[in-house]
Amino acid sequence: GRSEALFRTPDGNPPAEPTEPSRRMSRRQALTLISMASVNFSSMICYSILGPFFPAEAVKKGASQTVIGLIFGCYAVCNLIGSLVLGRYIVQIGAKFMLIAGLFVSSGCTIMFGLLDRVPSGPAFIALCFIVRSIDAVGFAGAMTSSFAMTAKIFPDNVATVLGSLEIFTGLGLILGPPVGGWFYQSFGYEVPFMLLGCLLLVMVPFNIYVLPSIDPSKDSFFHLLGHVKVVLICYAIFTLSAGLGFLDATLSLFAINKFNLSPGYVGLIMLGLSLPYCLASPLMGYITDKYASSRMVFMVTGAVITASGFCLLGPAPFLNISGPLWLLVVMLGLIGFSLGMTAIPTFPEIITYAYDQGFEEGLSTLGMVSGLFGAFWSLGMFYGPTVGGLITQHLSFEWAATVQGGLAFLAVSISYCGEDRQTDENTPLLNE
Repeated sequence: GRSEALFRTPDGNPPAEPTEPSRRMSRRQALTLISMASVNFSSMICYSILGPFFPAEAVKKGASQTVIGLIFGCYAVCNLIGSLVLGRYIVQIGAKFMLIAGLFVSSGCTIMFGLLDRVPSGPAFIALCFIVRSIDAVGFAGAMTSSFAMTAKIFPDNVATVLGSLEIFTGLGLILGPPVGGWFYQSFGYEVPFMLLGCLLLVMVPFNIYVLPSIDPSKDSFFHLLGHVKVVLICYAIFTLSAGLGFLDATLSLFAINKFNLSPGYVGLIMLGLSLPYCLASPLMGYITDKYASSRMVFMVTGAVITASGFCLLGPAPFLNISGPLWLLVVMLGLIGFSLGMTAIPTFPEIITYAYDQGFEEGLSTLGMVSGLFGAFWSLGMFYGPTVGGLITQHLSFEWAATVQGGLAFLAVSISYCGEDRQTDENTPLLNE
């Protein structure tokens, strides 16, 4: 009829049907991105403000370098336990509820942590630091575990690209946290940074209730997943990454203050050397590793080599017999930040892909389990880094502690090569199933 003639091409033929689906994001995906970006940014800025001034403040309250490391480390231990438990029961709890509840708990703990300067010095201050940080860690574990799982569920074909893009906001939180925290501390004292950022987290609660879509749930175990060589190697890489970051959180500020006579505000600016390259590298690595999935292991190994070299030159290592000027510290922090993006971004989608290849159920249950596993090994490193790094720094030096962190990364490279040689058959597990 006439209506059909209106839609014919000049040669008289009907137009060709589109062969590719639209690449535009759905409303559900867009709202999820907004929500996840807000969670990443607000959570990480609250986490990163401690670095420039809390170690020095804790020393005034009677805490040693070892105790400061343990305060950072207890956060990681509770995060580890929370990630495993909450990741296992994410379907029963509900991903959206877990994320919102986690934000609410973290906001309250951040505000409470800002009141600890009113507590008497000594055991009372130290004990409350451990208690508040531990509860905060469980809330953070809930928010991030559900965040990873929901992202992978709603963007199943572009996990690395989306996670890499979201790491921009993680990086922004890491970038803004130290200088903002250091500046507010210098200008207004200990309480104000925590009060402001705790309120920011609190605002994120009703915001995410409104914008975050609900996810319908889709029996395997963590041990089943860990029974494969490749998963163990990736988890060790995750451990080394977070161990390095945890070590720097607990020790870098005191090292820079003592060696270069810097104020907490300037220490916060130095930490930009770590977070800014990571922020820039993450979306690029996410895009490349989604487009070329076979390159993920290459990026992880290359990133580990660069990370190891950066830590060895950060101090620098005493056996190198070279001086350690401020510019070398900043350059090495930048190198480590970029290499962390190379190594960290491919790990999560690589474990998901491998789990599906091994027959795990494609749904929220597996995604929650992988998220919990990632969070657990990340937290294990965040406990090891400040705790062991703090001990080595106190009894030897920062230079030797940084060298040990570099050694962990070199070990990751070595066992990765050995593991790839062993794993001639991708379907052969470490444990008999």
